[in-house]
Amino acid sequence: MKPDYDLVIIGGGINGAGIARDAAGRGLKVLLVEAQDLAGATSSASTKLIHGGLRYLEYYEFHLVAEALKEREVLLGIAPHLVSPLEFVLPHEPHLRPAWMIRAGLYLYDHLAKHRKLPNSKGINLSTHAYGQPLLETYKRGFTYADCRVDDARLVVLNVMDAAERSATILTRTICSGLRQESGLWQIQLTDIASKRQYVKHASMVVNAAGPWVRSLLDSSGLVGANTPNVRLVKGSHLIVPRLYGGEQAYILQQPDRRIIFAIPWQGQFTMVGTTDENFTGDPSQAAIEQAEVDYLCSAINRSFRQKIGPENIVATWSGVRPLVADGHDKPESVTRDYKLILDRHHGPPLLSIFGGKITTYRRLAEEAVNELCGGRAWTGSAPLPGGDIPNGDFNAFLHAQELRYPWLPEALVSRYAHAYGTRMDSFIGDAKNAEGLGKYFGDGIYEAEVRYLVAKEWARTMDDLLWRRSKLRLFVGADTIKNLERALPRMVREITGLEKVAGG
Repeated sequence: MKPDYDLVIIGGGINGAGIARDAAGRGLKVLLVEAQDLAGATSSASTKLIHGGLRYLEYYEFHLVAEALKEREVLLGIAPHLVSPLEFVLPHEPHLRPAWMIRAGLYLYDHLAKHRKLPNSKGINLSTHAYGQPLLETYKRGFTYADCRVDDARLVVLNVMDAAERSATILTRTICSGLRQESGLWQIQLTDIASKRQYVKHASMVVNAAGPWVRSLLDSSGLVGANTPNVRLVKGSHLIVPRLYGGEQAYILQQPDRRIIFAIPWQGQFTMVGTTDENFTGDPSQAAIEQAEVDYLCSAINRSFRQKIGPENIVATWSGVRPLVADGHDKPESVTRDYKLILDRHHGPPLLSIFGGKITTYRRLAEEAVNELCGGRAWTGSAPLPGGDIPNGDFNAFLHAQELRYPWLPEALVSRYAHAYGTRMDSFIGDAKNAEGLGKYFGDGIYEAEVRYLVAKEWARTMDDLLWRRSKLRLFVGADTIKNLERALPRMVREITGLEKVAGG
């Protein structure tokens, strides 16, 4: 029997997306299957940082931190429109950690990052420095260091786009209901959610990158082996409030229980607060913030900032379930964020399951996974992601050039396009010479040309795909714009994709 594909990847989160890109670029015939939308679960619910993980040094995770810091530099190079530097302020809490310990940790953090593109850490006087203004007067001393921010869901989509442009097949809203070995190949049972059609594909190799469902897929298919790890599900929740302070700096706040909470400027008008670490049971797709988490995050802000918040100030929340490797630690925050690749050849054809991991190290994980399965040259560390082919990686110069190229577009819209799409913004603006050339105007800066691009090139099918995961426009658009889009989107999806039914969402 001839396989339909060399490799089938189950799961369209960041790890599955990265593996699809790498494998397709090495010449494999690849199918990526995702039960929901791309980045529909954990990979759109992170703290949206590309970072080494300063706090992991306390758990002696030096290898993980060093690898993450190296990847931070790589991602800055291949996606300069999507990954950007961010300065963090760490107010000193002398009763929690002595200053020498923090300084030593930051020194190590600086030096674990080789060939760094970001500045070193430093100490500051919060009584006189502008960064101390939003904080309570009790803070006298602090430290700053640099990491990066990212739009997590868009990072997933860009990896999948690159895979598709290298001939990978992408099936979203398609459930993998079972795996079994047949005649030396994997038989993958698939169900299309919209049409309810069931069918089978055969592959020489399978990657199980189902995230929180990685173990349950193995269990339901009878593929658990002696070396199969258990999964520790840990929920992380975030909340969004109106902007707490001026400036683009973020704050990392030490808590009495020794956890840390971030306060990060977000989408210009807001502050992101998170994350929590809570053990989770149940359906990961139904994860939601609980009142205790709201109280914890509000208290974390109120014990450090002059500006106070409460539940009434919350604009939005999200919760994601991290599928961590069960390593025996009692506290959720202590569980390793490192990953394990479990290669199973006992059933004949290779089955590689991905346990754990973090968004920062996804590319390295993908490279290692594909190395396990086949030969070929590693290539993803230097090839730009779609839209990332910006001259010299200088995003500010690129943005200025785009403002000059499209003087008829509002600067705010050019900036949004440039950050989201990089050089790919030119492909949907096309030959337009004015706003009318972008097609129907739905309101609040949303034109038909962009929506069509998101449907045709980025697998957007529903309002949530469009206004939340591909963008965060739901925070800014009014009721009339939403109504206009709700009327137009199903028709556009049918026209562009040929789908008769469109999933809800």
